[in-house]
Amino acid sequence: MPAFLAWILHLGAPLVVARYFFRPIWKRAFVIMLAANLVALDRLFFEAAETPTNCAINAYPLHTMLPISLYGAMMFLPWLPVRLLGIGLVLHMLVDALGCGL
Repeated sequence: MPAFLAWILHLGAPLVVARYFFRPIWKRAFVIMLAANLVALDRLFFEAAETPTNCAINAYPLHTMLPISLYGAMMFLPWLPVRLLGIGLVLHMLVDALGCGL
């Protein structure tokens, strides 16, 4: 996936979800879900093995299956900011998975 398309999806997916599902508080929801993209900072601290597809899933510690399952569980917690962060993290992982050709 081209880098510009990945950036558009990393910004656009939280915006669409916030506007559609959290209309009364969409700005707050968007900012919290957008903050979930900070999970990509693990790429600065850990060197992944070079892969032909440059897939982030399973290449960085915060992009492995255990944390991803925890992000999914966060979506069902009762506290709204944590739930929004979980949604943002899952959206981030879905966009990264699209880049892997999954």
